[in-house]
Amino acid sequence: MCGRKLARPRMHRRTRVTIAIVAVVLLLLAGAVYLRKKAPPEAARLLPESDGIVYINLRPLRAATHFDEHPVEHDPDYQHFIDQTGIEAERDLDEAAFALHRMPDPNGPNGPVAFSEVFAGHFDGRRLSGYLAGIATSTESYAGHQVYNIPSQGRTVRVALLGYDMVAVSNTPSAEQIHSILDRYRTAALPFTGSSLLASHYSDVPLLSLAWGVGQIGLPLSNSGGTIQLMGFTLPLTFDATLIASLTWTGKTRLRIEEITPTDAAAKISSDSIETLLSFARMAEDRAAPGMTDSDVRALLDSAQVEHHKNRVVMTATIPSGLLRKLVSAPVGLEQMSNTPALSRK
Repeated sequence: MCGRKLARPRMHRRTRVTIAIVAVVLLLLAGAVYLRKKAPPEAARLLPESDGIVYINLRPLRAATHFDEHPVEHDPDYQHFIDQTGIEAERDLDEAAFALHRMPDPNGPNGPVAFSEVFAGHFDGRRLSGYLAGIATSTESYAGHQVYNIPSQGRTVRVALLGYDMVAVSNTPSAEQIHSILDRYRTAALPFTGSSLLASHYSDVPLLSLAWGVGQIGLPLSNSGGTIQLMGFTLPLTFDATLIASLTWTGKTRLRIEEITPTDAAAKISSDSIETLLSFARMAEDRAAPGMTDSDVRALLDSAQVEHHKNRVVMTATIPSGLLRKLVSAPVGLEQMSNTPALSRK
């Protein structure tokens, strides 16, 4: 009888310990899920150091617009790529992340900007490897991966298959950037790995954005007095400002562009310039001849709002579903976004 009384407290203690362990495990799992949601997407985390980053999640855009169901005219080179690999970007590409590298010589083979990219989707690795081997002039083994070196318009494009669902591409002058991607791939499970640009500004990207971009403008455009001018107009962009642009879905597609300027005064100039350009665009729509106006464009302009907070300017607008469908199903195919011979034979 006494033994039974002693056994019950032990059982209760074991039960409490078990419950405590389960609770800790659940809290850790919840924390891991939360961190993964707050972390940048893996494709973006793999990108090397750069001056700008653009990320697109095509899965929700595909579900919303069904652009993969509408035939797109392909140029002969890209059609050859499809025939050889079985990969069609409109159908098989799920995510795309682009790193923009400003070039010291804008007149060089890369022009003003070089690119490093990570594509995620549904790929036939065997067929893609065979295609790349056929157009590569040399290969390199690095970090357990094969890097294919492909000549293109005076530069070398390097392509590596990261896994069964991911491909890395870079057309930078050296192999440093593709090597960086392969190095980051080995630590991809860590949720907050990534470039310094992501560390600085990904927290400014709205949660659950379908597409976003961050980076400093600084492109080789003529500038005067710290502002960018074109054909006599002051563009609403400060030369050394940082932009954070995003598309989110909250029952409708919302465009948000935030400009972070070096000073409050620069932000005020940018805000006034944006307001002026919006007024000009609305006036042009009002005065357009019958049949020349676009109701979707008009709705976009009417929804646009500009706010100025110290050294930040935020413009928001709602993109009508019809306009979004036109944008993603335009004749310019998704393959042209990458500017790499991984999608052509050039």
